[in-house]
Amino acid sequence: MALDVAALRAQFPLLARTVHGRRLVYLDSAATAQKPLAVLDAMDRYYRETNANVHRGVYTLAEEATAAFEAGRARTARFIGAADPHELVFTRNATEAINLVARTWGAANLGSGDVVVLTEMEHHANIVPWQMLAAERGIEIRWVPIDGSYRLDLTDLDTLLDGARLFSFTAMSNVLGTTNDVPALAAAARRAGAAVLVDACQSVAHEPTDVSGWDADFVAFSGHKMVGPTGIGGLWGRREVLEAMPPFLGGGEMIRDVRKEGFTTNDVPWKFEAGTPAIAEAVGLGAAVEWLDGVGMAEIAAHEARLTEYALGALADRFGDGITIYGPATAEGRGSAISFLFRDIHAHDISQVLDEDAVCVRAGHHCAKPLMRVLGVPATTRASLAMFNDTDDVDALVAALAKAQAFFAL
Repeated sequence: MALDVAALRAQFPLLARTVHGRRLVYLDSAATAQKPLAVLDAMDRYYRETNANVHRGVYTLAEEATAAFEAGRARTARFIGAADPHELVFTRNATEAINLVARTWGAANLGSGDVVVLTEMEHHANIVPWQMLAAERGIEIRWVPIDGSYRLDLTDLDTLLDGARLFSFTAMSNVLGTTNDVPALAAAARRAGAAVLVDACQSVAHEPTDVSGWDADFVAFSGHKMVGPTGIGGLWGRREVLEAMPPFLGGGEMIRDVRKEGFTTNDVPWKFEAGTPAIAEAVGLGAAVEWLDGVGMAEIAAHEARLTEYALGALADRFGDGITIYGPATAEGRGSAISFLFRDIHAHDISQVLDEDAVCVRAGHHCAKPLMRVLGVPATTRASLAMFNDTDDVDALVAALAKAQAFFAL
C-alpha cells in the first residue's frame, strides 16, 4: 500500500520550516533523520512528568523512569528482531558500539597476527577502531574490494576470510547506497570460523531488520538515523558473547559489587552501561521505533525504492553524461542514498548553491575516505531520501541542480 507522504510529513514539525523564503526540501536523512511529534512529545513528557534517575531509586518517579527506560530497550529490541531485550546494550551511537566491541571483545580475543576483514565501503566508525587495535596489537586488516557496479567483489572472499577472527561490514553503504547480503556474508564468515559484526546504521531505518536471522555476533546502529534522538544508539550482541566480554567503562551501574580489592560486574546489558544513561533518549528511541512500526517498515522500504528509482531516472534524464552517480544504477539492491558529482564542479559548491533553494544535501567524504580514494574523487554530493520525501522533493532537487549547473557554466 502506498504511503500517505503528506500525512507523514505533517508529523515532522521541522519540515514545515521555510529557508530563504522557500519550502524546505530535506534530503540528508543519511546524516540524521528528522523527528516526528511522537518522539518529541515522548521526550518532553518524560522530562515534564517522570524525570528521575533509573534503576536504584525506590520512589514513584524513579520507578516510573526505570520502567520507561527499559520499555525503550524492549521496544527497540523487538524492532530489530532481538530474541531477548537483554541482548541490547544502549550506547551513544553506532560509533561507540563498534568501539565497545573493539575495546572489549577485540582486546580479549585478538593478538599479533590475527586477521580482521573489512570492506572498502566502510564508514570510518568501522575502520578506525580496528586500525587503532592493529597499531597496538599487530593485527592484520584485509579488505574486500568493490567492483565496477559499486557492489562488493566477492571473488576472493573465502581467501580473504581464511584464518580471520572477525568479519566486520556494513549492511548498507552510506555513500553508495549499496545493500549487502548480510546472511550470506555472515555464513561465509562462519565457514571460516570468524565472528561477525554488522554496521546497520544506514539500513535499520529503511528496511525490516532481523538480527536473529542474520546470524551475526554483533549489530551496531544509531537512533538519530531512525527518526529517534541523537545521543543514543545500540549494540546488539549474542548474549553468551556479551557475557564473556570484559566491561568497557568503569563506574556506577556496571558493577554488582565493589570492594577495596576489586569489583564484580553487573549482568548484561547493564555491565556495559556505566554511569547515568541517556534516559530521555531511550524513551525517545522507543517512541521512534513504535512510530516506524506504525508506518510499516515494509511499506517504507517499498516507498523509498520507488522514489529512489524515480530519482535515479530523473537525474539521468536531465543531466546525462554530465553527472556521475556513484552507486548501483537501479533501486534493486540499494538504499536511498544517492552520491553524485558534476564534471568540473566541486561537491561543496553544489551543496552551497542548492541551499539557496532550501534543498538540503550533504557534501564531503561522508566519513569514508578510503572509499573516496577507491572512487578516485575527494568528495561527492549526496542526496538521501526518507519516508517523508516524495517526487516533488526529487523534482525540486533536479531543478536546483540544473540552476547550479547553469551558474557554474557561466
